[in-house]
Amino acid sequence: MPNPVAHFEIYGDNPENLASFYRKLFNWDISATPQVEGYWIIKTVPTDAKGAPTQTGGINGGLMKRPMPEARAWMNYVTVKSLDESLKQAASLGAQILRPKSAVPKMGWFAMVADPEMNVFGIWQDDPNAE
Repeated sequence: MPNPVAHFEIYGDNPENLASFYRKLFNWDISATPQVEGYWIIKTVPTDAKGAPTQTGGINGGLMKRPMPEARAWMNYVTVKSLDESLKQAASLGAQILRPKSAVPKMGWFAMVADPEMNVFGIWQDDPNAE
């Protein structure tokens, strides 16, 4: 399939407490990342040197302070070839763009979208020039 679920995020008012909770509950490797202040990387499966899962079907994620009050569930991100085109298509199908295209330096771009039933998800595009 061309557009896999690539990443998830967990939001909280106290991310450090949540990191401790998920480490103890699932034995996940959770550590702060120097690339983005206030962001922790969650490894649920082993990764390669670039941080990509090495296990088939494996998805890793992140943990951060809640970005908006209504963000009360885990956020899943779908990888696409063109974020701009996917946002246009989503809007034409009745989706609401909650957060427009935003950069993650040296990694890619994302946006947050609500489907017509107000289910929120993220769309992600890799930066082809990322190291």
